[in-house]
Amino acid sequence: MSRTDVLDREVAGALSELSAAAKRGLGDPALAELVVVRASQLNHCAFCLDMHLAIARKHGVSERQLDLLAAWEEAEGVYDERERTALALTEAVTVLTDRQVPDGVYEKAAQHFDDRELAHLIGLVVAVNNWNRVMVSRRVAPGEYTP
Repeated sequence: MSRTDVLDREVAGALSELSAAAKRGLGDPALAELVVVRASQLNHCAFCLDMHLAIARKHGVSERQLDLLAAWEEAEGVYDERERTALALTEAVTVLTDRQVPDGVYEKAAQHFDDRELAHLIGLVVAVNNWNRVMVSRRVAPGEYTP
């Protein structure tokens, strides 16, 4: 199933462009996929998990990192500080507890990512959250992805 089967071509194209631009600006495809997979876990999007786990492996994300991603905070030594910071920001933006990203999470992210990278990281989290909501709403099953 193509993305245009679940969304109008114009909307699907805009979301695809946002995703691609955010990933390019982040500059680290493995980190980008960790972020996408974690947001998809939080949003229970089986379609996006199925697709992005395969992409993450192609970008060199280790099986150990993928296996422990749901418990990344407890997995000491598995993720470096930059990855941990990106994952914390991903969770904060995805869940929006107390309707905001906690100051400490944002400030730490600003220490590990320059302004441009931070904008792209947030853009990527926003993009994947949009895709997750579309695929979950449209009940798109895992395994239906065709590039």
